[in-house]
Amino acid sequence: MSEQENASELLVPNEEYLKAGIHIGTKFKTKYMENFIYKTRNDGLSVLNITSIDERIRLAANMLAEYKPEDIIVVSRRENGWKAVRMFGKLTGSRVFAGRYPPGIMTNPQLKNFTEAKVMLVTDAWPDRNAVQDAIKIGIPVIALCDTNNQANNIDLVVPCNNKGKKSLGLFFFILTKLYTEKRGGEFNASLEDFTEE
Repeated sequence: MSEQENASELLVPNEEYLKAGIHIGTKFKTKYMENFIYKTRNDGLSVLNITSIDERIRLAANMLAEYKPEDIIVVSRRENGWKAVRMFGKLTGSRVFAGRYPPGIMTNPQLKNFTEAKVMLVTDAWPDRNAVQDAIKIGIPVIALCDTNNQANNIDLVVPCNNKGKKSLGLFFFILTKLYTEKRGGEFNASLEDFTEE
């Protein structure tokens, strides 16, 4: 298959991925993420494979589409993801925690804000580790956005991407929201700008 044919099957044009920097990793890489790394640049930054990113976004959307919005919980401790996750929550009806994840809300039924979920999505498995630990305790699957420096243990579905940049996170949640909404039979009419901050 030629480069051209392959590019036409991506969820968004290759240029969109490149413009958002969704493929730009860090100078550190873990053994968990090696399979997703396309190359290491001269400046030491690892670059993620766009085809892998695209495939994993598709897998994440398919997995989430099996759940009703109220069964999904999305967590982003990292501030660059707040606008994007809030927009995902607003458009899909899923619950989101942008900011500090309240400990025990899924494991302690005595808490006022106790919540039940059947699947969790985190923007970064490291800052969001308390949420991941709760998901493991109650036995629900975890989808995590992982950069080249992430560990991927206890993650059910790794989505390789730049999980630190506003544009990258905005693009990821824009695509995910669109796919999720369409797979659930809904109408999607938001723009990428709704998910990204200037």
